[in-house]
Parts: sequence; structure tokens; C-alpha cells
Amino acid sequence: MTRPAKGTASAGLAFFKPCLAQAATEPPSGEDWVHEIKYDGYRIQAHLAASNVSLFTRNAFDWTNKLGDVAGELGKLGVKAAIIDGEAVVQNKSGVSNFHALQRELDKGPKARIALMAFDLLHLEGVDVRRQPLLERKAMLKDVLGTRPKSSLLQFGDHMRGDGKQVFASACKLGLEGIISKRVDRPYHSGRSTDWLKIKCALADAFVVIGYVRSKAASQAIGSLVLGYYDGRTLIYAGRVGTGFSASEAAAIWEALQTVRADDPPLSTRLTREQREGVVWVRPALVAQVEYRGWTPENHLWHSSFKAFRQDKWPSQIGRPASLVERAG
Repeated sequence: MTRPAKGTASAGLAFFKPCLAQAATEPPSGEDWVHEIKYDGYRIQAHLAASNVSLFTRNAFDWTNKLGDVAGELGKLGVKAAIIDGEAVVQNKSGVSNFHALQRELDKGPKARIALMAFDLLHLEGVDVRRQPLLERKAMLKDVLGTRPKSSLLQFGDHMRGDGKQVFASACKLGLEGIISKRVDRPYHSGRSTDWLKIKCALADAFVVIGYVRSKAASQAIGSLVLGYYDGRTLIYAGRVGTGFSASEAAAIWEALQTVRADDPPLSTRLTREQREGVVWVRPALVAQVEYRGWTPENHLWHSSFKAFRQDKWPSQIGRPASLVERAG
């Protein structure tokens, strides 16, 4: 749960803030759109400069040494300079990405078996290609990657045409997280854009950890985490999550939270007695990825499950979840 140092782009290739998909409740349709699998992993921007390869998270943290031999695979492509956008994942035999498995692999360092699903190209051999339409960029990327065996840690993130609703339904049936729908004719824009839309089979968002409740089964383990999100500079209570972690994970989380304990809740609003009961408060230093079914009438998480801690996001970046914004609208 330690945060790596922030990196810098190598050999004069600037780090580009990634294009981020806007949340949507239904996939679009029409020939202007293609659809990709939404991978459950970490966004990675790969910088290739001759024999040097650097791998950066969406916030420009250098994870080159955390992702096993992905850099080695990229170094064999034979290009002098390139920037590739993709997602670091661990997949099961059916090709479904697993965030829990990815977290375990990240702890293995150079021995990690983590794949990079490459789905966009931003720079190639001295040319900034971000202004090219999506399908042209993807065609160039596919050519750069070449034909690769299924066992390769570097794969091309292909797209599908056709009716978005049918593609989405098939993705959910296969147990995937969802799909990303992209406009075929648009350039690459840094930041949030409606040119890319994400449609999830189940709701999942990142939340700030603001406290915990001790386990009733073990004194040095958590029973649940207390969560929040930022609305501007105000930290808002979002509820609790008490499932999704094993006994060993509950003990490890308890130990990690001892270093950030606080006397008072880091909230500006007053909580009810029930919400405060049994809570040990912590400073807002950690971010948890949580899957949930919806929101209660009080705007608290409903049927939530812990997935993992996010090492690529700062707590201050965790704003009001899109599902809650849509509900209010």
C-alpha cells in the first residue's frame, strides 16, 4: 500500500494526461462507434525510446519495475520512439481480467506475470499521432505490435463493431466489467471526454478510506471500512464496506491503518450516532476500489464489496461518483 515515487518521461517524450471515458448508462449505437472490453486493471502509458522503456500510471508514477517483464516485451518491438496507451491486467483462462489477482502480482515485482493490453497509440517515431482518428491510430498500433502469441505479456486491445447494446450484453454475460465505446473519427483528447464512454455491468468506484470498525472475530483486524468522497474540498460520508476481504487481508489492512489513525472524523458534516458507533477514524490517506449495486435513499452505498486499494490515485482526486451525480440529476 506504499505509493511509488512520481516519474518523468524519458528521452524527451512528454507524458500525456490520458483520455478518460465518461460514464454512461447505455452504450451508443451506429457506425460512428466501436466497442472495446473494459479491463479491470491499472491504466498504463508506455514510453519507448530506443532500448529504454518506462511505464507510467495515469498520474505519471513510474511503475516500470512493478509490472514484471512488460517493459522487456515492449523493448523487443524494434521501434526507436513510441508512446502506447493501455491497461495492465491479470486475466484468467477465460480472458477475464481480475483486479484481486493483479494486486497479488504487483507484490512480486520483476517476477510478476502482468500483461499490458495496448489499445491506443499517441506517438510514433518522432511524430505526434494524437490528432489522427482513432481507427488510424489503432491500425498503426496493431502494425507496431505485430502478430503475438496468446502467451505474450503484450497484447493488442482490439475493438468490435456492431450494435452497442448487444456487445454490452455479451460482455456482461461473459463476466466482464463492461465496455468502452469510442468514436472512430475523433483525435485523442487528454482528460475526460464524451468521445469515449464507459458502460459497466456492475457499479464500481474509488472511495477515500476515512475510518474502520474492528472485527468481532479478531482484535487486530478490520470488520469494515468507512468510506467517503470529496465534493470540492468537503469530504462526504459514503457509508461502509464490510465484505470482499479475507481474514488475512483484514489483518493486513488493520495494521496499515494504525499509522494514519486520527482522533476525530475527517468530515465537515455531523454523523448520526449509528454512523459513528465503533468507528476508529483515520486520516484520508488511502483509496479503496469498491463494487456496489447502488445507493440508499440517504445516498449511502448499498450492497458494497471491497476489491482492492488503488495505488495510482490520490485521495484528493476522488470526487462524487458518476452514479450518484446521475441519480441527483
